[in-house]
Amino acid sequence: MLLPRERYEGLLYPKLRLDLLPAMLGYAGLGAFIAGFYGVLHDQITYSISPEYFTRLKFLQFRYADFGLPPRVFVGEIGFLATWWVGLIAGWFLARVAVPALPGRNARAGILRGFATMLACGFLAALVGFLVGLRLGPDSDLSVWQGFVTTRGVVDLPNFVRVAYIHNASYLGGLIGLIVALLYLRRQKSKVATAPASCQLS
Repeated sequence: MLLPRERYEGLLYPKLRLDLLPAMLGYAGLGAFIAGFYGVLHDQITYSISPEYFTRLKFLQFRYADFGLPPRVFVGEIGFLATWWVGLIAGWFLARVAVPALPGRNARAGILRGFATMLACGFLAALVGFLVGLRLGPDSDLSVWQGFVTTRGVVDLPNFVRVAYIHNASYLGGLIGLIVALLYLRRQKSKVATAPASCQLS
């Protein structure tokens, strides 16, 4: 059964009002800035836990961004480059839901709440990753990580693994936060759509 044109158009490609595009792009840019700043702080902390996670892994992955600056500065670059795109995508999706459906102030408040939710979930997930990593002791089975010892020369493997847990958990937490924020905004969108016109703020 064929779908009516107005229904399948929204599935194949987004239908946007051009006058709303600057606001959506602005929120996407704000999301990129917030995520990048978070990434800088995040990686400064994890570098303190395991410098080898960066010197033996991340410095190689991001060698194109190495301009010979001090290690801490390079770590900050890596933190920004590894996270800005997450905020860009998240900001775009949050704006796609909120901006067309909610009044200006409500859309702004909902999107900022979405960013805060993502940051909180990312931080809590990183904390969980850190606590899980703390359980690693001298007798822990790290055989699946031994490749980093033999090929990358990692000496302090437990701390290397701890930071890996933190980084992976942070991305997972950010994704969970985005899902929660989108669900919240869709709920707000439904409330506005079903509210009497006289109750909707302009």
